Amino acid sequence: MIKRYSPAEISAVWSEENKFRIWLDVEIAAMESQAELGRIPADAVSEVKSKGKFDVERIDEIERTVKHDVIAFLTNVSEHVGPAARFVHLGMTSSDVLDTASAIQLKQAGEIILKHLRELRKMIGDLSVKYKDVPMIGRTHGIHAEPVTFGLKMAVWYDELRRDIERLESAIGEISVAKISGAVGTYSHISPEVEKYVAKKFGLQPSITSTQVIQRDRHAQFMAVLAVAAGTLEKMALEVRHLQRTEVLEAEEPFTKGQKGSSAMPHKRNPVNAERICGMARLVRSYAMSALENQALWHERDISHSSVERVIFPDATLALDFMILESQKIFKNFVVYPDKMMKNLQLTHGLYFSEDVLLKLIEKGLTREQAYALVQRNAMHCWETGEDFLTALANDHEVSEKVAREELAKVFDMKSLLKNVGYVFKTLGLKE
Repeated sequence: MIKRYSPAEISAVWSEENKFRIWLDVEIAAMESQAELGRIPADAVSEVKSKGKFDVERIDEIERTVKHDVIAFLTNVSEHVGPAARFVHLGMTSSDVLDTASAIQLKQAGEIILKHLRELRKMIGDLSVKYKDVPMIGRTHGIHAEPVTFGLKMAVWYDELRRDIERLESAIGEISVAKISGAVGTYSHISPEVEKYVAKKFGLQPSITSTQVIQRDRHAQFMAVLAVAAGTLEKMALEVRHLQRTEVLEAEEPFTKGQKGSSAMPHKRNPVNAERICGMARLVRSYAMSALENQALWHERDISHSSVERVIFPDATLALDFMILESQKIFKNFVVYPDKMMKNLQLTHGLYFSEDVLLKLIEKGLTREQAYALVQRNAMHCWETGEDFLTALANDHEVSEKVAREELAKVFDMKSLLKNVGYVFKTLGLKE
């Protein structure tokens, strides 16, 4: 059952409590490796594990004085641990903890988003199969073109969501790196084995090459992938908005019991969820741009990226997850009107068969230019008068000289236009 969106799942990832817990876990993992290498006593690790605690309010209090979050954290931990705290953070720099922890948090948030994306894709796949053979007019430039099926429209989304999922899986892999290499990435005061140990413990890969920080191309890729996924959701939502327009009304998002669409107009049923998704996509794109700006840092590191990332990492993952769950709300009880789709198909009185007529005339010996001129002349007449396209063609002596009305009528075959829709579904592995 899809409930009203609660940010609890991803918010928990970015909570101060989770952040500092990961920091402490990273510090302890590094100590475990240091002990295995014989650099620190094993009982110091045990003591830190048993006594190591932190208090968020106390860390904030210390930071107001020292103006450094990692130092404030280490100071608070040492208050709980005592003398053994001298072995915490040995040979490490702040970014060893910060970047490794951020990788863990991004991985956690990314996996939540992946779970919800997979759920949405399953919904869309089921709907595409349900409406596989429901014809509707296809539109290019917003103008009637040739028929498609509503299921095919959704199959396109289903396939794109697959690509979004694959891109995100890859981006999570790229961002899932540990960095424990010291002040400028040279491992001058800590063994590379520590980085390998910590990485393995948290399901990460060692960064191998770094400066004082993990290079921000990884983060830029992750954020760009979030933006592309947001674009997919926006595209789907924009289509819902177009289909829900009063003049079209081929489908609409659910309007629930007790819902109201306007403070002034009681009749309104607005696509508010879809509009919300379109708006949020703009935010996610802006976060991706910020991440791209973070790639270039001074020399081995500055902190111009840091303040940005404190905003864009939690906000972008929260925003995209919100968009996914809003999309689920739309498509869980999506309202589709096949009869209105058929009615709209007939608005142009058969003009969507114009390419079929064009090809038939070419088959009968006309050049493409000659055939195009004949078909367009009759099509424009029908646009202006509302006359039936087949009738207009049959009454055109230049057309009737080439194709008899009976043969021409056979060209006006909807099934022929949609005969290969099944191929797409078979290729996608979508089955009833």
